[in-house]
Amino acid sequence: MSATIAGENDGAGPFEVTHRLVLAIAIPMTLGFLTTPLIGLTDTAVAGRLGSADALAGLAIGAVLFDLLLGSFNFLRASTTGLVAQAFGRGDPREEQAVYWRSLAIALCCGLAIALLSPLLLSAGLFLMAPSPGVAAVTSTYFMIRVLAAPMALANYALLGFVLGRGQGLMGLMLQAIINGTNIVLSIMLGLWYGWGIAGIAWGTFAGEAIGMLAGFLIIVSRFNRAHRPSRAEILARDRLQALFSLNRDIMIRTFVLIGAFAIMTRIGSSLGPLALAANAVLMNIFLVAGYYLDGLANAAEQLVGRAFGANFRPAFDRAVKLTMLWSFGLGLVTTLLFLAFGTDVIGLLTTTESVRAEAAKYLPWAALTAITGALAFQMDGVYIGATWSTAMRNMMLLAFAGYLSALALFVPLLGNHGLWLSLNLFLAFRGVFLALRLPGLVGRQFSGPGRG
Repeated sequence: MSATIAGENDGAGPFEVTHRLVLAIAIPMTLGFLTTPLIGLTDTAVAGRLGSADALAGLAIGAVLFDLLLGSFNFLRASTTGLVAQAFGRGDPREEQAVYWRSLAIALCCGLAIALLSPLLLSAGLFLMAPSPGVAAVTSTYFMIRVLAAPMALANYALLGFVLGRGQGLMGLMLQAIINGTNIVLSIMLGLWYGWGIAGIAWGTFAGEAIGMLAGFLIIVSRFNRAHRPSRAEILARDRLQALFSLNRDIMIRTFVLIGAFAIMTRIGSSLGPLALAANAVLMNIFLVAGYYLDGLANAAEQLVGRAFGANFRPAFDRAVKLTMLWSFGLGLVTTLLFLAFGTDVIGLLTTTESVRAEAAKYLPWAALTAITGALAFQMDGVYIGATWSTAMRNMMLLAFAGYLSALALFVPLLGNHGLWLSLNLFLAFRGVFLALRLPGLVGRQFSGPGRG
């Protein structure tokens, strides 16, 4: 059975959710996702040592533009995870493979479109962010190199979604380590050692995505069971494609609003002056560390909830929600305390500019708090993705975004950058609370009783 994924049908039917099962998925993916903010930390540190505030600010704006572009396509990863997990719970390996091929095809087409439209996208991004000419030049250099990796980056979303849907946390960790490890090493080498500066950071990202895609594709496809290979007609079945596009549409809207919220924060930070923008760029890396840390548990929720839905087994669903929530809040609290204790040291590693260090230290408590205010939001996102409740997740995101805009209008004029960070924490809290309040009604309609639905 060399062409078969080991234990291919082990996920079918009722199963017990334990702390060990949650952590077996969450810990490898937490380690894998922690390498992603390390890219941001590394890139910020490299840019911070180029001796130019424009380099740091330009990189920050470029990173936000790619969050808007590529992050808006995170639906490819999320929808693939949810649908593969449900097929895994049903014991349907043929549909698992079909979901993978559908998602990969969509990813490559979308990535190619982004690359072809890159000049227009860059112009729109610079108009949106309105940076100074020096910052705009840095952003343009970074953007036009990194955008070449868009097809590979989106393909990696589909690859990661597949392995997460099957609960293969160690494989997910390996793929993330390949992508991000290559990125980090080459960004340092090309950006500093070879003196390529911002261009070197961008080429490091390109290489990481390309190598990761090739490695992931070869590993995953080589392990497919040929006996369960779907036909082209099955992959392109109209009803399946319609269901996938509907799911992707809702998650795309939700993700676009989420990334847009962070873009608005950067835009408002820019209006507060270059020092505030640079300080916020440093602190956002702390937020991303907390976010990716919690994302490992969200991935556990996605897989276990999706598997429980596929098996139509409510006890596993209830237990998955309970345990992932417990671990999310516990680790969120620990993360906040660690950043309160050592955050100034992290800031010192990210920039050598004393004025930026001092400014970032003022707002450090707000950045540290995001690990707690975001704990429920991340965990509930995982539950909704695994259950493929995309419409409800989209609607709750829009409601939370309305609350965020109201908070910005109220607190930024009163408190300046403190008000900006307060509004971000409120936005995270709104997301989690609104999704949690919606959960009981959705569960009641999905399952007819306490056991099998």
